Parts: sequence; C-alpha cells; structure tokens
Amino acid sequence: MWWPSIDRNDKLPVVLNASEVKALLKVCNLLKHRLLIGLAYGCGLRCAEVRTLKVADVDTERAMVHVRQGKGGKDRCLPMGTMLARGIRSFIDAEKPRIYLFEGNDGQAYSQRGAQWALSQAVKRAGSVKEVSLHTLRHTYATHLLEQGVNILTIKELLGHAHIETTMVYLHLACPTAVVAFSPMDTLYNRCK
Repeated sequence: MWWPSIDRNDKLPVVLNASEVKALLKVCNLLKHRLLIGLAYGCGLRCAEVRTLKVADVDTERAMVHVRQGKGGKDRCLPMGTMLARGIRSFIDAEKPRIYLFEGNDGQAYSQRGAQWALSQAVKRAGSVKEVSLHTLRHTYATHLLEQGVNILTIKELLGHAHIETTMVYLHLACPTAVVAFSPMDTLYNRCK
C-alpha cells in the first residue's frame, strides 16, 4: 500500500493502543485526573489547552468543547462524546470549579507540572513501559481516529493544524483496516456485491 511521504528527520511519536488508554483511565484515583487525561485523549487537546479549559467552554448538553486561542491563535469546537460529558457534569456538580475546569490550589488554571504529575502517576500505576506524555494522548487520539476511518483532512481541523503535512505523520502510525478490492465499475452503478 502506498502512503504519502513525510519528512522523516524526526522519530515517529509514541502511540498507545486502546487497552493502554483504558488502563490509564482506570488507575486514576481522582475524577479530576481521569477527566484531564480523558479530555486530552478524547479531544486530542494539547497540554496547555486541557489545563486552561474554562467551565464556560465546556457544553455538556451538546457534548462539545470550545478551545479558545489554541496554538496559532485558532479557536475550534470539538466533540467530546457523551461519556466525557457525563463525567464533566458530575465533576462540576461535585467540585464547583469557578473559572477553570481544572483549577490548582490557587484557583488558577491547573499547572503544567500538576497535569504532568497526574499523568505520570497514572502511567506508573498502569505499569506502562512506553514513554507517555500528555502529547502522547493527542497523537493517540489522531491515530485512533484515522484507524476508525476519519478523513485525514477532518483530523487536521480537529487538531488545529495549520498544514496537512503536520497531520500526515499519523498515516505512518495508523494500522490501516483491510479493504476488499472491487471494481469501480460496480460502484458506478451502485451494484457492489
């Protein structure tokens, strides 16, 4: 199978499989940490984006997240799914965050160090042998979407990439699903067997 070439100066990023993501989520002691990791993976958010999400930017009824001024100054809206929406609703009801969804002890946005610590503890408890960072969850999100048939251009927009070349790295990470060969003549007249 032919894949478009990408600049291979850098190593390919680490990607987790579904079992590894589930293990990370399962071992989190705090709902706050489970949701932080869940949003990083479930929406493909960068570390700064997940840490600085405001309560007002999370619409649990529509199951959407509004990322404001991400990298490159871009806004984007992302689907978070019903599972994350339910968890966030429970978290907001219980913890009553004021401005930021994930607040530090000072009421400001959760610190980068705090977010990285939460993930490193989950990685340790899950017994992962891979080198995992919050950005690994973003790579995993994109790769899993591609493996599930989401168009590379859609993934580019969801990630907020300025250039398709940045997104194309995931073509080299995804395990493509087998496609049965057929004649385009059959689909031309909607007679595919």
